[in-house]
Amino acid sequence: MKEIKNISRSRAQESSAAIERLYITMRHLFNRGFYKPMGVSGDTLREALLLLRPEIYGTIAEEKVELNGLLYVIERLPVGIEECRFINLTSDEGYSKSHFQAIVPPKRRRNCYRIDEEQMNVEITRGRSDIYDILTHLTFIFIESHKIKDRVLLDENNFEVTRDWEKLEQVVLQNKKLSLMDKEKAISHASNILGRPFSEVLAIYEDFGTKEKPDRLLHIIYWLGKLAIEEVIQNNKRTITFSPILRERLGHHIHGEIWATNIKEVLLKKNLINRPIHIISANMHSVMNSIFSKQAIGSKYKGADTYAIYEDLSKSGADDLRGKVENIALQNGMISLPDQSGTNIDVQIFDSSKVDFSKSDFAKATFKEEKPVLIVMDYAFGEQAYETIDELLKPFKSGKDKILLNVESVSIMGKAGILEGGKGDIMIPNAHINEGTADNYPFKNELTKEMFEGNGIPVCAGPMVTVLGTSLQNKDLLKFFHDSTWGVIGLEMEGAYYQKAIQSASKIRKSIHPDVKVRYAYYASDNPLETGSTLASGGLGTTGVKPTYLITIKILEQIFNIK
Repeated sequence: MKEIKNISRSRAQESSAAIERLYITMRHLFNRGFYKPMGVSGDTLREALLLLRPEIYGTIAEEKVELNGLLYVIERLPVGIEECRFINLTSDEGYSKSHFQAIVPPKRRRNCYRIDEEQMNVEITRGRSDIYDILTHLTFIFIESHKIKDRVLLDENNFEVTRDWEKLEQVVLQNKKLSLMDKEKAISHASNILGRPFSEVLAIYEDFGTKEKPDRLLHIIYWLGKLAIEEVIQNNKRTITFSPILRERLGHHIHGEIWATNIKEVLLKKNLINRPIHIISANMHSVMNSIFSKQAIGSKYKGADTYAIYEDLSKSGADDLRGKVENIALQNGMISLPDQSGTNIDVQIFDSSKVDFSKSDFAKATFKEEKPVLIVMDYAFGEQAYETIDELLKPFKSGKDKILLNVESVSIMGKAGILEGGKGDIMIPNAHINEGTADNYPFKNELTKEMFEGNGIPVCAGPMVTVLGTSLQNKDLLKFFHDSTWGVIGLEMEGAYYQKAIQSASKIRKSIHPDVKVRYAYYASDNPLETGSTLASGGLGTTGVKPTYLITIKILEQIFNIK
C-alpha cells in the first residue's frame, strides 16, 4: 500500500475550514437557543474567527485593540449595545407597536429595541445571513473587550485596575460634554488602554461620535471593558439568546411572501399584472433619476456632463433637488411602495406607458408591443435574495385564478469587493460560485464587458464568488479564489441566491419564461486584497456615482431596446 504523505494545509485551506466551522457552529447555537460568547459555548466561534483573521477585523489576533474594525462593526450594531449583557435576537414580534423606540444602526437596516439597562433586542427579518452578520460582529467586539480587560485589570482577586482605567471611568460616568483639554486628556488615557498611539485614536475619534454622543468612543471603550471585567470578576457572562418565534419562523419565507404579495396586489389593482415585467435589484434613486432627472431639473444643467446631475443628486444636502425628481416621477407612472413586510426592501413600480421618453435621456426607446412595467427593489441581504425573488416569481393567486407573471428580465446591480482592480471599477460576472457549498451557477449575462469600455472606468469580467459574509474573508482565501483556476474577479453576498431562484422558476417550476434574460453588474466598493482599501477603510463617496449610473443606464437601454 502506498504511503500517504503528510501534506501541510495552506492558509487558504485553513481559512476555508474555519469559515465552515463558523457557520456550522452558528447554526448549532441557533438551534440550541442561547449561548455565552465568552464562555465554553462560544469557544469554537472565537477560535475560528481568530484562526481566520478576516481583513475587515484587522489586528483581531494581536494584543492591541483594532480601531478601524471596531468602527466598521459599531456602525452596523445598535447604539448602546456595548452596555448590554443580554442580547436577544427576535423575529418581528410586535415591538413596533409598543412604547419602545426603534434603534436603527447607521449602516444596517434592522430594528433594535433597548428593553432595559441590560438587554437589547435585535429584530431578524432578513434571514440567516443577518444572524451570521450579527454573531460574527458580536464575537469580534467581545474579543476586543477582553483585550481591554487584559490591559487594565492588574489583579483579579483585589479588583485592582490601572490609573488610566480609573480616569476613563471618571470621564464616562460624569456624562458631561468635554472641553478640548478634557477630551485630549481622556484620549491620552484611552490610547494607553487600547495600546494605540495618541495620534491614531485622535484621528478616528470623531468617526465614532454621534450628534447626541460626540464622545461615544470613550463610552464604547469603557462599557466593553467594564462588562469584560465583570465576566471575569463576578462571572456575569454576556448571553445571546434566540427567541422561540424566530427559531420557529426562520427559513419559511414569511416576510418575503408578504412582501411579494403586496407588490402583486398593486400590479393587479393598477391593471399592470399582465404587462411585460422587468425586475431590477438596485438602490431607490438610480433608475428614477436616470429616467426623470432631465425632465425635472435638466434645464439647470444645459451643456454640462450627464453625470454632473447625478453627482449633485447624490450629495447629502440635495433633498430639494431629489424631491423635484421624485415629484415628476410620481406624476408620470412611478408608484412608491415603502416596505411594510419586515424585509426592509422598499420597491418602486414604473409604468413606462406613462413616461414621456422624449423628455428623457432615452428618447430612442422603442417597444414591440405593450410598454413594459419596471419593478425596482432595494438591495436584499445575503440569503434574503433567494427568499424575495423566489416569492416574487411565483404565480399570483387571485381568487380561483392563478396569474403567471410575464417576467422578461431580471437585472441585478450592486456593490461588491473586487480582486483585480480598485474602488469604483466595474465587474461583469459570467458565473456565481457559492462559497462553502458545491453550488455554482454559470449563466449568459446580457451585459458584456465591451458595453462598458470607453467610459473612463476599468472593467473586468469573469466568475464571482457569493460569500457567506463579507466580514469573514481574508487575503489567503481570496487569493486562492483569484489565482487558482476559479479565476474569481470579485465577491458579493447575493448573486448565487438570485440566480438559484431565477433558474428554479424558469427551468424547473416554469412559473416564468424559460429564456428569461438576466443581467448582473457590480461596482467595486473595496478591494479586500489591498491594505487600506477594505470596507473598514470607509465608503466610496462620489467615486461610486458614475459606475452606479453607467450600469443603470446600460440596463435601461436594453429594456428600452436602444441600440
